[in-house]
Amino acid sequence: MLKKPEDLRSARWFAPDDLRSMGHRSRAMQMGWSEEDWQGKPVIAIINTWSDLSPCHHHLRDRADWVKRGILQAGGTPAELPVHDFAEQFLKPTSMLYRNLGAMEVEETLRSHPVDGVVLMGGCDKSTPALVMGAISMGLPFIFLPAGAMIRGNYAGQKLGSGTDVWKYWDERRAGNITRAEWEGVQGGIARSYGTCMTMGTASTMMSIAEAFGVTLPGASSIPAPDAAHKRMAAACGRRIIDMVWEDLTPDKIITPQSTRNAVTVAMATGCSTNAIIHLIAMARRAGIPLGLDDIDAIGRTIPVIANIRPSGTDYLMEDFYYAGGLPALMQELGDKLDLSVMTVSGQTLGESLAGARNYNADVIRPLTDPVYTEGSLAVLRGNLAPDGAVIKPAAMDAKFLTHKGPAIVADSYGELKEIIDDEDFPMTPDSVLVLRNAGPKGGPGMPEWGMIPMPKALLKQGHRDMVRLSDARMSGTSFGACILHVAPEAFIGGPLALLRTGDIIELHVPNRSLNMRVSDEELSQRRADWVAPPPKYGRGYGWMFAQHIEQADKGCDFDFLGTEFGAPVPEPEIN
Repeated sequence: MLKKPEDLRSARWFAPDDLRSMGHRSRAMQMGWSEEDWQGKPVIAIINTWSDLSPCHHHLRDRADWVKRGILQAGGTPAELPVHDFAEQFLKPTSMLYRNLGAMEVEETLRSHPVDGVVLMGGCDKSTPALVMGAISMGLPFIFLPAGAMIRGNYAGQKLGSGTDVWKYWDERRAGNITRAEWEGVQGGIARSYGTCMTMGTASTMMSIAEAFGVTLPGASSIPAPDAAHKRMAAACGRRIIDMVWEDLTPDKIITPQSTRNAVTVAMATGCSTNAIIHLIAMARRAGIPLGLDDIDAIGRTIPVIANIRPSGTDYLMEDFYYAGGLPALMQELGDKLDLSVMTVSGQTLGESLAGARNYNADVIRPLTDPVYTEGSLAVLRGNLAPDGAVIKPAAMDAKFLTHKGPAIVADSYGELKEIIDDEDFPMTPDSVLVLRNAGPKGGPGMPEWGMIPMPKALLKQGHRDMVRLSDARMSGTSFGACILHVAPEAFIGGPLALLRTGDIIELHVPNRSLNMRVSDEELSQRRADWVAPPPKYGRGYGWMFAQHIEQADKGCDFDFLGTEFGAPVPEPEIN
């Protein structure tokens, strides 16, 4: 049943013939609005993450105008509301520290304003989960508008992938194989337009996951940011959200256990970022869906990587993926591995929205019979080093490290780690396991992307380009290598990683999903008794609140008080 104009949420602000609503109407008129803007029309929030310090979102100021055009075309009234910008490149110590802050801001911005639906504009790594988490918790009809990836990088005739080639060329610079001028050439050619990383890093991963959840228009996540189709998609989001408001198509009808399984399945098939696990869990839990690490790992064992995109793939980038048919083509290749009956924001089922999707390049989007990697992108490890889990990306590492045993070299801070990796004569072998701890959710703070530990100079000069590295940190989705991440519980709160010592033997067995240190229970008990908790990182403000309420990586790093199980939903505000 379609909603009636008098049932619009915004009508509670504008419709009554009383003193308070007169105040709302007069102040709207102060901004140039008139009765035609609020009477019987949905008011649509445009949540914009644009800022002058957000290169990935630098075009979203323009795209907001295209969204407004669509809203006006469909008979609604747009209201642009800026929020936190999530600039991955500039936020210190890490943008992950602010994901939950952004989610809270989105939820409360929507709750406190006279809006009936919302178009969410984002794409840089933490913006997608933050926007979606906040909108799920609020419960208004919403569409997510993906910022889109930038165009391919280029230097000296070579195709460059953001992030991925930075790490590769940095190793070669440190090994003395390229000059400073060549390094600066890469610097100037690797980011050639606005938009997110054009590898299958966290940004492209999360935009693809949003589409797989059903909260973007079909094909929206694959459109390159500078492409004219991106403007048309933005306007289409504006038109479609009006219909969603009248249809009362709320998030609970779209984000379900079935669509969540689809999102995990698509993530694995794309060669997704390791960050996807944390965000998938957090997004699902906001919808009351108890997604866990073991659920994700079980799906990963049955879904091969079929997107041949760096860093898991070999040569292609997101622009190539778009020309090959984009995410709809990949989902067509997955076939019955997806639940095609789920509803999407388009008003169609997933199956209906995929009608006509085609794969135009079977090397970019591989068939299931010829995958890039035979299992999913990620694997979850457990053992006495990570009783609550750790994550590794076997699709993007040297296969010889899938089973490995070697002595630990332990650093308690990033500064200490840097001394190790910059020392050309540091005693280590290719079998060594380089460990960074106290870099988790509380220890970082915010779980920074320090987990793609640079290769030590001592091994680079011997010609080695991969080794086993282990931490309670995260790594960029554009990264690669035998990096074990998200070790939980983290060392800062006394997880087993805090008890590891240099020289202890670490055993990794990816096929068996195991991660252990060869230290006796008796020895570990003694070390536990000797362990002293480090001092808190923050004494006030948001950082203090973060440290008090952040959950561990296996729970999605959300705040404990924002879960659906924490308490009753916040009531709608009194109108004043």
